[in-house]
Amino acid sequence: MIDTVPNPSEHNQWYPFANRPVPPRHDQQPINPAVVPVFDAVRLPESARFVVVGAGVHGLSSAYHLAMYLERSGKGKGSDVVLIDKQGPGAGATGLACGCVRNLYMTEPLHAIVRASVEVWESDPVNFGFQQVGYVSVGEANQESDYVQLQASQAASGYPSDLYVGADARAFLTGLWPDFKTDNCDVVLHELRSGYAGTHMAVWGLDQKCHQWGVQRVYGASVNGYTRDASGSVTAVETDQGAIACEQVVVGAGAWTPQHWEWLGGPTQIDVGYPDGHVEPSVDMWTYWRLLEGEVLLPEGVDFRTANHRDSPVLHVELMNTPVYDQDNNWLKDNFYSYVRYAAERVGAPGLQGGTIPVKIGPKAAVEPYGHLNDEYQAEDWFADYYCATLGMLFKRFENLRPYFKERRNGGIGAFTPDNVPVFDHIADNAWVIADSNHGFKMIGVGKLTAKMLVYGQKPDELKPFGLGRYSTNGAFGDRNSHCPWV
Repeated sequence: MIDTVPNPSEHNQWYPFANRPVPPRHDQQPINPAVVPVFDAVRLPESARFVVVGAGVHGLSSAYHLAMYLERSGKGKGSDVVLIDKQGPGAGATGLACGCVRNLYMTEPLHAIVRASVEVWESDPVNFGFQQVGYVSVGEANQESDYVQLQASQAASGYPSDLYVGADARAFLTGLWPDFKTDNCDVVLHELRSGYAGTHMAVWGLDQKCHQWGVQRVYGASVNGYTRDASGSVTAVETDQGAIACEQVVVGAGAWTPQHWEWLGGPTQIDVGYPDGHVEPSVDMWTYWRLLEGEVLLPEGVDFRTANHRDSPVLHVELMNTPVYDQDNNWLKDNFYSYVRYAAERVGAPGLQGGTIPVKIGPKAAVEPYGHLNDEYQAEDWFADYYCATLGMLFKRFENLRPYFKERRNGGIGAFTPDNVPVFDHIADNAWVIADSNHGFKMIGVGKLTAKMLVYGQKPDELKPFGLGRYSTNGAFGDRNSHCPWV
């Protein structure tokens, strides 16, 4: 056993997240640190039954649940699972995620995925940092039919929610927040089981569970390829510390998924067939989008609590026909899209976190370094103006917040699939890929479903709609009434 992992940047793993400094460089490039302290990591073994690649939410959840199911079923032991990450827990998108947990999707099969995920969040809310405050989504009248369909699908999947329309919607909003401005707010969906989780707490909790169940956590080894036999099966995972032979691979690589996909022989372009019979030829398998999120400090005396003095639900507002103006009546954008949650643990003081629609990059992007360390990811000046303006358009208490926007480096990218919906599938007969299309953090339950499948031999119903084969059988998802790829 070793207590530490290679840390070439000599970056303090307890770095002050509120200030988010840029760490020293290694080989002329800053290194993404783990967002929680690394403890009791082990050296790379020569072989393993299961190798899980990536210590983000999907890799950590898969490794933890694999170890648990192996032990409980008598089919193996926790040490049969090896988890590999080049830095440590949460060094990629998981450690920087906004942390919202919601079921606001027009893609109906996703409702069951989120239901299964919320069951995991609810299984240990303290160690996962899960704040089950609810989730309130607001739309205009033109979205009413979508919301009705969405609520019915949520209920059918075992995830009930409340729907309010017209005057009832506006009354619900002002009952929750008396200073809420209800202009153009015509339909509301209230998800009671949703909420948010502090990303660092969730990563810490998942890493502890991996350790408790005996997972061999190899932090500091960088995967650089896979050895495959003539049939395409993976025989070993190649790292900068040598190869590890394995029987089964699980890839939860987030923004790095396209590179692993290529190493495993996956296609770079595919024909995408939709239910109406239309086929879009030669579509890029992956499209990167740049994320737009940030934080705002709350002035003294201003809070984000409800009329009953409770923590507010996460709020999501999409008004497709409502332009956004700043406090000086300057036009900023022709549509309103904003989400916000209370985020003192993230801001370092009483404050808010949220964002808006991501910006499409294309099939290639500079993945390294990730997040705030990459100059190419930073939001333009308009984002802070826009985001603060949307908050002021919604709440009297949040007017004139622009001076309180936290001016620091924010950044991240996500790798989206052709229909912006996850792909959970085998790319080789023993290589399972969790390609979340940047829906990831909330979907902590995908790792549990993956582990069930691998230990017990049957694919859970929740995973079945998300195979790669849907594109060739006119099963691509789409036709969503939104400006954003996440809805």
